Amino acid sequence: MRAELPGLPCDSGGPVFNAPWEAQAFAMALALHERGEFSWKEWAQTLADVIAEVRQRGEADTGEHYYRHWQTALERIAARKGLVSDALLLQRRQQWDEAARRTPHGQPIELEP
Repeated sequence: MRAELPGLPCDSGGPVFNAPWEAQAFAMALALHERGEFSWKEWAQTLADVIAEVRQRGEADTGEHYYRHWQTALERIAARKGLVSDALLLQRRQQWDEAARRTPHGQPIELEP
């Protein structure tokens, strides 16, 4: 994997996460799979589709944005399975943007309930 994705953060034990949200997205995908919401084959195909779209746009595939692709795939499969609506995803993105703008640099971004 390191040869294929040289920008993917790794330590001696393998890949690591750059930020808490990456670990959370990873854990959410695992939890949804364990609940039976999708198969690994469905997950792998959705993630592969997202990465293929990135490559078709001509973006470099260094592994640096791997968990952004993971998040996009997670949103896509969750919407397709009816676990979340497109409207709710849009609302959450807007809430996130607003929270990020009002949060001082270096502080954790917190969404209002």
